[in-house]
Amino acid sequence: MRPTTKKNKIAAVAASAVLLAAGGGAAYAYWSTTGSGSGSAAASDGTQAVTINVTVDPDVAPGDPQTITYTADNPNTSSTPVTLVDPVVTTNVAGCLPAWFDATVPAGTTTVLGGASRTALGTGLLTLNDDPAVNQDACKGATITVTVDSQ
Repeated sequence: MRPTTKKNKIAAVAASAVLLAAGGGAAYAYWSTTGSGSGSAAASDGTQAVTINVTVDPDVAPGDPQTITYTADNPNTSSTPVTLVDPVVTTNVAGCLPAWFDATVPAGTTTVLGGASRTALGTGLLTLNDDPAVNQDACKGATITVTVDSQ
């Protein structure tokens, strides 16, 4: 047996490194590949607005609340949750003040199915608050409009 010299040790380490590099290189070449690809998809045009329909029972009079019926039409293909908020009353007569009215909306959220028409959202009340100190005759025959927002 030959004595191990520093020169022999360096040669053995160098040979091992060459073998490892050659083996690692073979594995790398075996597993690597090149290529390219692409894909595409059409983006949605978005959704259309859900229409909220508001119907007020006739004969609004001071102190006599009338029912407001809320329904929704959904022109989209997917379902849409609707929560009604912020009812606003307007009138077509300058002397019939919107501040004299109160309007309410149903509480909670209703899911309106895609393509549905006249989905019931619930009811509220429209009240012309009776103020005996003020002549509210200007509201006789006026058109009262209730507008709501949804979340």
